[in-house]
Amino acid sequence: MTYPNTQLFINGQWCDAEGGRTMPVFNPATGTEIGRLAHAGVPDLERAAQAAQKGFELWRDVPANERCAIMRKAAALMRERAPAIAQLLTQEQGKPLAEAKIEALSAADIIEWFAEEGRRVYGRIVPPRNINVQQNVLKQPVGPVAAFTPWNFPINQAVRKMSAALATGCSIIVKAPEETPASPAELIRAFHDAGVPAGVIGLVFGTPADISSYLIAHPIIRKITFTGSTPVGKQLAAMAGQHMKRVTMELGGHAPVIVAEDGDLELAVKAAGAAKFRNAGQVCISPTRFLVHHKIADEFAKVFAAHAASLQVGDGLAQGTNMGPLANDRRLAAMQAITQDAVAKGAKVLTGGERIGTQGHFFAPTVLSHVPLDADVVNNEPFGPIAAIRSFEKIEDAIAEANRLPFGLAGYAFTQSIKTTHLLSQRLEVGMLWVNQPAAPWPEMPFGGIKDSGYGSEGGPEALEAYLNTKSVAIFNG
Repeated sequence: MTYPNTQLFINGQWCDAEGGRTMPVFNPATGTEIGRLAHAGVPDLERAAQAAQKGFELWRDVPANERCAIMRKAAALMRERAPAIAQLLTQEQGKPLAEAKIEALSAADIIEWFAEEGRRVYGRIVPPRNINVQQNVLKQPVGPVAAFTPWNFPINQAVRKMSAALATGCSIIVKAPEETPASPAELIRAFHDAGVPAGVIGLVFGTPADISSYLIAHPIIRKITFTGSTPVGKQLAAMAGQHMKRVTMELGGHAPVIVAEDGDLELAVKAAGAAKFRNAGQVCISPTRFLVHHKIADEFAKVFAAHAASLQVGDGLAQGTNMGPLANDRRLAAMQAITQDAVAKGAKVLTGGERIGTQGHFFAPTVLSHVPLDADVVNNEPFGPIAAIRSFEKIEDAIAEANRLPFGLAGYAFTQSIKTTHLLSQRLEVGMLWVNQPAAPWPEMPFGGIKDSGYGSEGGPEALEAYLNTKSVAIFNG
């Protein structure tokens, strides 16, 4: 499929930026420019904000069941168009075509769940202390939303924010990633084609810092939602706090994987291996710190390294590719630096550890064993295809190490013990924990972190609460 140039979407119209400014889009598998996208300036952002206000005033009064019907049409269109959208996603982001198709299809599931959940946004009647008073609690949409989404899952991260906003009656402006613009544009096209009114959804691209500072401070915008790095998230949250804007933050992680002595080694390798190298490890919930009981640590490392070495790395559009390129040359340089740092401090490279070829941003799936505690990879999220393995003697030691860092997004564990499972469930400082399985971030479950990994949820009923105001109404009828 030919890669398109991507426009802005403002007030129900696809349009170029005022002045015609554009930016290039590159294919990370080849390093070549494949298209252009519109670069918004202040006039474009102001038009988008004004349109979002008008869209909100219309959309908030559309009955929930009608909003649901429109959203379900958008979901159907995403399923119908998934193969074509996946082609665009792989070209701009690099992930294997099969992964890209799953992302496009899962968007439909997410839209449908939020569409239905939006019909169950209930207030309540509170028994009064005076028989002549009626006490109501109302749930009302917070208002126009500004959403900032990342390049690693350009559809998945946008659709969670859009679906929660639309289901509750909010309008939304999406600042989608400049590196991967076409696939989120197709997501928005599906909503538009399904009948979402003009102004309810906006799409802008440009200089991230300029857009965030303009929209977060704008009096029309009442809610901010961001997925990205912890440092940027802290800056945006501070900015939102200055303007008393509600915020949802889904930030960086450094997910521990605890493999207990009684853990199923084969299952751990299969499940954690698939999760580790999905999207070349460029996943906020990617398992990164492998803490394995000392009695099985060497065997686990051997089998895990064999799994990593067996993966076929290449262009995501090529048949048989298991792992695609990194997103850009900055990630490639980061992987090289992380590996060199670990080796210099005593870690052993069991497989990988180097760039593949000279064209594109390919880095071999890498497994490091005997990684010392002062290695960078153990302390900072690698956000790439590198697994660091350390051993432990007591489960309490593994928990302490998992909790040592300020991150608290996701965690994984493999054990057959109910006692150990209960202990991990109670003591691991993470927002999400998956035991004896890969990540399963279904839309009906909360999705978010604690500590420096952010706050708020982008899944489950909790996600809708972030887009709702609670109003207390007491009426005297005496």
